[in-house]
Amino acid sequence: MLRDELAVYLDNLLEAARFRDYCPNGLQVEGRAQIRKVVCGVTASQALLDAAVACDADAILVHHGYFWRGEDGRISGIRKARLATLLRHDINLLAYHLPLDAHAELGNNAQLARRLGWRVEGRFAEQEIGFLGTLETPLPASQVAASLEHSLGRAVILAGNSDRMVSRLAWCTGGAQGYLEQAIAASADLYVSGEISEQTVHLARESGVPYIAAGHHATERYGVKALGEHLAQHFGIACDYVDIDNPA
Repeated sequence: MLRDELAVYLDNLLEAARFRDYCPNGLQVEGRAQIRKVVCGVTASQALLDAAVACDADAILVHHGYFWRGEDGRISGIRKARLATLLRHDINLLAYHLPLDAHAELGNNAQLARRLGWRVEGRFAEQEIGFLGTLETPLPASQVAASLEHSLGRAVILAGNSDRMVSRLAWCTGGAQGYLEQAIAASADLYVSGEISEQTVHLARESGVPYIAAGHHATERYGVKALGEHLAQHFGIACDYVDIDNPA
């Protein structure tokens, strides 16, 4: 398929234009016009670029791309090396940040819920990227943490009352620990995200609403993977997901 056809399809599917984001969404680096093979991953790190080069990919599709607000815009060091790899091999880079968090079926939050068996019942937080839902059977926060560890294959951090019974929960993948207060206001019994800050621990303890940090990378592996599978099925192009290990 054509590069521009793919970019327009993804922009429309993920409703990229409606989000106020910290980076440009869509085609970030232009490569060859014809797309036969796509490599998908969480972050456009050098390791992912090298994997794409090794398998002769025409495009890379990620959640975390480049050109973040407030970054030094000079093309040097790591930034130069990454861009040089893409340009030398004529590989397209497409990235979707908040649009991929928020999508109702293929997004990070929707896919995490599907993986854990959480029932989605609403939205909260900035631009409604956070999800609200319920458990089929109420569980202590400690058991929700254990199920996350089992599903994600990594240790999580549980702050606050581990014995609190959880029926209604809120979650937002990645670095969204700052939405804990909004989760509390939405009457959640528990809030789940990827990262944790020092002040998050105190808020969880003092509010009585526990918080689970399950890993930024770990909670955001499933959206871009699902998106790649959707493209493969819809267009018949090869879409390979490559997981670059990241403990954070």
